[in-house]
Amino acid sequence: MGGFFQQLAKTLADRWISLLVLPGAFFLAAVWLSVTLGHADAWNVALLTRRVEHTADTIADLPSGAQALLVVAVLAAASGVGFVVQALAGVTRRAWLGQWPRPFVAVAAARTVRRRARWYRLVEERRDLEAASPGTRTREQQDRIDTVADRVTRLAMAEPGRPTWMGDRIHAVESIAYHRYGLDLTYGWSRLWLVLPDPARTELTAAHSAFAAAVATGTWALPYLLLTAVWWPAVLVAAGIGLTGWARARAAVAEFTTLTEATLDLHGRTLAAALGVGDPMEGTGPLTISEGERITDLVRKGR
Repeated sequence: MGGFFQQLAKTLADRWISLLVLPGAFFLAAVWLSVTLGHADAWNVALLTRRVEHTADTIADLPSGAQALLVVAVLAAASGVGFVVQALAGVTRRAWLGQWPRPFVAVAAARTVRRRARWYRLVEERRDLEAASPGTRTREQQDRIDTVADRVTRLAMAEPGRPTWMGDRIHAVESIAYHRYGLDLTYGWSRLWLVLPDPARTELTAAHSAFAAAVATGTWALPYLLLTAVWWPAVLVAAGIGLTGWARARAAVAEFTTLTEATLDLHGRTLAAALGVGDPMEGTGPLTISEGERITDLVRKGR
């Protein structure tokens, strides 16, 4: 039992350091750098070197007790900044997934309409190319069709319904589940999760954790943007952090939605069997629309 709590404490300490302390300490260093240099001396390396040496000498001259208190204060401040940024991660998540607040509803709707129109134009272009060569196609003709098809899926896996790419990836899985299987994932996902085998849960959890970590990374761009008020190069740091988090989030969402769709294909009938829906003799195969609709009726409970 003692070993368990020691391992738990080590795990929590590692997460505390990686998620809060280290990013917070880097931000505090950036704050000191911003205040030290300012806009006028933004790239003054000589001035920065002198200030670093002076600060290091000042700290070295402090009594050991004062140095210890300074370390504790820095850790506490770094953790505090980390907690604030983690609290803002929900804002980043909603922004990237297209769940924009009321003041931006009109903008979100307009952007969704543009994405949908572009998606339909690409779909029509693909259909026209297929209709132009319904029989045997040359390699060049098939390549053109495949290129347009790839552009369609890169824009959205189904008809766009969100103002952002990441939001549309989630929306596409919900749309596919409903139109292909008759299953409303809003109510059915929690039930499906409970009957999934451990390997499927592990893969989905890892993909979701990767997305959460990317959101946390991207959120650190917000406090760095505030530093541009006193040190303009901070905008470069903010842009780098934000783009890194955004790119990782896109990859994680793509992985998560692909796994979710595969989960529906492979384990939809497991949910049907658990709820007593469908033919019990058919233990394999994808969920049928009629079975999915019956599951949806059961889990919605008239809501």
